[in-house]
Amino acid sequence: METKSLSNFFSIINDYFEKDEQENKEVLKYFSPEELKHKVDLKIKKDGDNIDKILNFINDYLTYNVKSDSKQFFNQLYGGNNLPAFYGEVLTTLTNTAAHTYEVAPLAMIIEKMLIEKMCKLVGFENGDGIFATGGSNSNMIAMFSARNKLGFDIKNKGIYNLPILKAFVSDQAHYSHETSANTIGIGRDNLIKIKSDKNGKMIPEELEKEILKAKEEGALPFYVAATAATTMLTAIDPLDKISVIAKKHNLWFHVDAALGGSFLLSKKYKYLLKDIRLADSVAWNPHKLMNIPLITSVILTKETGRLKQNLTHLSSDYLFHSNADYNLGEKSLQCGRRIDSIKLFTAWKYYGDNGYEKRIDNLFEIAKYVEKKVKENPKLELQVERQTLSVCFRYIPEKKVDLNKFNIQLRENLMKSGKALVNYGYVGKEATIRFINVNPDVSTNNIDTFFKFFLKEAEILEQK
Repeated sequence: METKSLSNFFSIINDYFEKDEQENKEVLKYFSPEELKHKVDLKIKKDGDNIDKILNFINDYLTYNVKSDSKQFFNQLYGGNNLPAFYGEVLTTLTNTAAHTYEVAPLAMIIEKMLIEKMCKLVGFENGDGIFATGGSNSNMIAMFSARNKLGFDIKNKGIYNLPILKAFVSDQAHYSHETSANTIGIGRDNLIKIKSDKNGKMIPEELEKEILKAKEEGALPFYVAATAATTMLTAIDPLDKISVIAKKHNLWFHVDAALGGSFLLSKKYKYLLKDIRLADSVAWNPHKLMNIPLITSVILTKETGRLKQNLTHLSSDYLFHSNADYNLGEKSLQCGRRIDSIKLFTAWKYYGDNGYEKRIDNLFEIAKYVEKKVKENPKLELQVERQTLSVCFRYIPEKKVDLNKFNIQLRENLMKSGKALVNYGYVGKEATIRFINVNPDVSTNNIDTFFKFFLKEAEILEQK
């Protein structure tokens, strides 16, 4: 391998980071799939290519990929650049070891264990446990899997075939991963009951208890309920205290999907939003969202120490797990080969510190408030739901009578294809909405002003057609 090319590679990376300093960095160069396939050399040749061709591809990839670090990227629940975390990501790839034993990754195992303990304490699990997972979806699945196994009945060995039908409960605003979880662990998605939410997207506790009682009357065995903090669309937080009371009353495992909202705990000003998360049996938290660590960085935390290890059947692995058992974290993982994702979180947290992250989370809330203010001040914009945490849902109202859903979806599409800004859309009830959410802590009010300038200009063009 031509290691001298490393300097050229890092020169490309350095240029990319320097462009990130531009206030209005283009989000993307939009092309259709067929157009894009003809712009980049994607052929894999029998005898391969030289390293210069690979560097050319890297340049092309950076040119045509969506720039999630742009200060006009408001499309997903990740974004922004984090240089210390990037260093950690490179370190993980460079060393290329698995996160299963102390023997092959000693410092990584110490760091992961330390970070899990720190995050457990923030949640309120004084003697908790946890592990880095492959995403929030996987964390939610591990939680449901843990709840199923804790039922007893020797489920690990004999399965669920001779048991009553198992029922799990989530809000109708919960992440779709819960359906995948129900399928994966064998209870079936039809036995995942979706509980009605109120106009703000929060689970209605009375509806939860009604469905639990109904399941019992039908001879089923309710075993698990997941609350969300905060939801994908409205960033609503379910009433954790009331759900906890119901879960305890009916002996259900209580999970909180805080993939997004877990990072609120880093702010003294906003951690009150999750003051009851300590009542949960398990929590999913994704630092790749509000802590803007590179994807994937996700943890599953449990109140009960040892639960994750108890999930697993006997590990026939004399070749793998030897000494330093407390640091052989693979013994509580569903994976064997597991990527070391803890280092990038550690390098970032070590750099910013608790106070630095507090400021970053606080700024996200200030930006959300500013967006809400901009919407309310403009007579052509309609706030469809009151902002609860970070998401602002609004739509444009043209002067002439049109199909508002089609108009706003087309407006968002036109803005995306312009390359100037990328924002997402969804539905509030049957109404299409522009779902604006910023998770980049480096975004300023000036960037928001620029976004609305772009947005309103595209709306004006579309309105004139």
